[in-house]
Amino acid sequence: MTRWRDFCYFNAMSPLELLAILSLITLAALVLNLPFGYMRVKVKKFSAMWFIYIHLPIPFIFLLRTMAGISYKFIPLIVVGAVAGQFIGGRLNRKAQ
Repeated sequence: MTRWRDFCYFNAMSPLELLAILSLITLAALVLNLPFGYMRVKVKKFSAMWFIYIHLPIPFIFLLRTMAGISYKFIPLIVVGAVAGQFIGGRLNRKAQ
């Protein structure tokens, strides 16, 4: 049986604190990817700039996650937030045109 303390690097974190920090990091990943998704739609697919717009926010999200003490086990949830930010940013660009 996995304990909730296995999901954070700091054992003093309560489940509610873990949920709050994880929600904030996922939301930050979404917001950080909005402008990159917006710009990504304007460039040719699979070009160098397209690749940069997708991958440039990743180090910042990694820093947020590690500084908050969140385990690697939550990376899939954070990736969902980042992909949603790319998607929503691209949709905003299409609606603006």
